[in-house]
Order: sequence, then structure tokens, then C-alpha cells
Amino acid sequence: MLTIQQIKEDPRRIVERLAVKGYDGTVTIQQVIDLDSRRRQAQLTNDNKAAELNRLAASIGKLMKEGNKEEAEKAKAAVAALKEEQKAIADELSGIEAEIRNILLSIPNVPCDMVPEGKTAEDNVVESTGGPMPDLPADALPHWDLAKKYNLIDFDLGVKITGAGFPVYIGKGARLQRALIQFFLDEAGKSGYLEIQPPYVVNEASGYGTGQLPDKEGQMYYINEDNLYLIPTAEVPVTNLYRDVILNASQLPIKNCAYSACFRREAGSYGKDVRGLNRLHQFDKVEIVRIERPEDSYAALEEMKAHVQGLLDKLGLPWHILRLCGGDMSFTSAITFDFEVFSAAQKRWLEVSSVSNFETYQANRLKCRYRGDDKKTRLCHTLNGSALALPRIMAALLENNQTPEGIIVPEVLRRYTGFDIID
Repeated sequence: MLTIQQIKEDPRRIVERLAVKGYDGTVTIQQVIDLDSRRRQAQLTNDNKAAELNRLAASIGKLMKEGNKEEAEKAKAAVAALKEEQKAIADELSGIEAEIRNILLSIPNVPCDMVPEGKTAEDNVVESTGGPMPDLPADALPHWDLAKKYNLIDFDLGVKITGAGFPVYIGKGARLQRALIQFFLDEAGKSGYLEIQPPYVVNEASGYGTGQLPDKEGQMYYINEDNLYLIPTAEVPVTNLYRDVILNASQLPIKNCAYSACFRREAGSYGKDVRGLNRLHQFDKVEIVRIERPEDSYAALEEMKAHVQGLLDKLGLPWHILRLCGGDMSFTSAITFDFEVFSAAQKRWLEVSSVSNFETYQANRLKCRYRGDDKKTRLCHTLNGSALALPRIMAALLENNQTPEGIIVPEVLRRYTGFDIID
């Protein structure tokens, strides 16, 4: 969430930049400023009463020694009255602080100056394009037909045992899935990311820490009896490793990667856009997470983009990178780049990764800080990205690499699959 200091330093700019996300912060930003003024005044009053309380408490003993019991009793009565007043002020402070926090939790992150204006995905900006574009015949099959033809994925079995959006991978389909996971993890390791194996469920504090709560609770699977949530991405448990942590500057940057299953209740509408692997309730993904000094985070963001692009190049997939406009960005992001691959049989671009810098927004929720050389503590910057999400990668690989003889496996995956072709 935004810090009060950020808001007070330049409220007009905060309001202007929030408008890029389609959020009118005119009222809420002023509410925070007004409430903070009330909080500071209440704190000053409380401090003054504490000083008076200390003075009176010290005088009681002196008055008693002097035999002035009447004045001592008056001082005791005044002390009791001051304590009651302090309690009332403490309650007021607690209420004000809770109100400030609730408002701050409702305000999205401020998009950085590089974020273009726009309301929908149509306004996103194509940054760059690469990779070989396949030339398939007119009768090329979409991945759901290929999966059935070669017995790779059974969508109907998934519906039978769980429901729509929970596919069952079979035989070479399962092997290819596992090959992609291991390939992504190995490539992350080569790039200096320390592998983490996180839990697939998190508590409420973790959901608040990375911003899934209170914004996205409707998209998360909730375990009522234990007040736990199935993770929508490994970003949540991995980033929360650093909740309530003060790091030394020498520990930065921190680079973690993690494979996990991901669970999302809202799989979208019906139709071709969500058919097959295009959108699922459960899917696999390798995530990269970084904790950085503020001055280094945008260089780190470029490194992360290069890493994801490198994966797509090695898989031989056509890709482009989108700089998301304000209206298409997430609640918590300061800037996001989406990677999409071209699905040749469907003749459409499919999102396979989002790489984002959250600046201090998550770190303030997490209280993730570092101690600089001057011994002062500062908020870190947090970043994460998909490297990569598997379903649409699998869809594009199956479609783009189909031949009359079978589906060609990319060379970089063959040492993991143990086969060159699916036939």
C-alpha cells in the first residue's frame, strides 16, 4: 500500500497518476491527509498528557514527604483523571489508525511515469516482437484436438473427477509438462535464482502482504475451517518469506524462483478464448521473485524481461512484449510487461507471462525493509514474473510444432522428455 509520506509529499501527483489506472483518488487521498493530521494532533495531546502525568506522579512522593497529604490526594485524583483521558485518546488513536489503514488498503498502487494511458487491453503498447512465426496449413488443428488425437490431455476426465478447468495430463503430455517445469527451473538457476519449494496454501496475513486481499478474495479458493487460501501464484508464499523482515543491504538483491500449482476460481467466460488450456482453474507455473534496493529495481526489471524472452527464444516460439496501459494493470503493480506467444492454429496471441515492479507497494504491506550503510531502514522494492506459466506455452508448442508426422519437441526439452516427437 502507499505510505502516508508518499501521499503527503505530492498529493496532486498521486491523484493524477492514479487516474491513469481509472481510479479517482481525489476524496480518498484527502481523507488520508486529514486523518493523519487528526492522528498527529491526538498523539501530541497524548504526549502532553503523558508529560503532565509524569510530573504529577513525581510530585506525589514529594508532597507526602512534606506532610502535605491534601495536595498529594489532589495530585492522585488528577493522575487518575489523566489516565482516563489517555485511555480515551488511545482509543481515538487506534480508531484513526484503523481507518487510515482501511483507506490505504483500498487505494491501488500508483503507476510509474512509463505507464501509458488507456482503459483496456486494446490500449496496451507493443514493445518488441521476436521468434519465428510458423507457417501451418489451413487444416492445422488447435491444441485441444491435438491433445485428443495423441492422447496427451483429457479435459473430460478432469470434469469427471473435479470440474471444468482441471485437465488431466497423460503419458507424453505429462512428460512434456514435467519437462517444461524442469527446464524453466534449470534456466532460472543458471540466472542466479535460488529455488524455493513453497506451501500451496497461505494464511490471511500473506494474502494481505502481497495484495491478493482484500482485492481478489473472490478469485481465490478458500479453506473455511482453517482460514487459509490456495495460492493463485507462487509469488504469494515466496514474497511473504520476507514479511516483517529487516534485511542487511549486503543481502540484496534477493533472487528466488519457485515451481507451484496455481489455483484461481475465476476462469473467465465461455467460448473459444477459454477453451482447452487457454484458461484454467488449476495450472502449473514457475515464478521468479526479486527483492531489490529502490535504485536497482528498474535494472532488475529489465533483467527479468530478458530472462523471460530468452526462455521463449529457446523454445522457438513467436512472442511479443506488451507494456500495459494503466487501465489494464493489476491493483498492486507500478508497471507491468506482458509476454504473449502466437498460437498458430488459433491465430491469436496468448498471454504466458506478466513481469511487474511493485516498487514499495507490497513492501509497505509486508514491512519488508533493509538497513542501509547509514544504518537507516528503508522499504525494499519487490518484483515478480512468470517464467513461465505452462498451459498456454503447452498450447502454442503443440499447435506451432505440428507436422504430418507428429508434433516436434523443441530441442532444449528433449533431454527432459526422452523423445523428439509426439506421434
